[in-house]
Amino acid sequence: MKPKWYISFEPANRGTNRIYRRETKTFLTEAEAKAFARMILECALHISAGTINPVQPKRVIGSKRELSEWLSRT
Repeated sequence: MKPKWYISFEPANRGTNRIYRRETKTFLTEAEAKAFARMILECALHISAGTINPVQPKRVIGSKRELSEWLSRT
């Protein structure tokens, strides 16, 4: 089974170098993606989420407000 959701984030503990580094994790279900997003919400910077192509309907959760709304829905 292929992953359908992703969470992309910048780790808060990027050390002393100022290199911009994002990490992305993929998940089979929206519930798994939400659980991971909740877990890293306080310790990560610039979190975004969404569906992986060609999943329809396409979902992109890019702002902090959208992320909070998405996480509040069960």
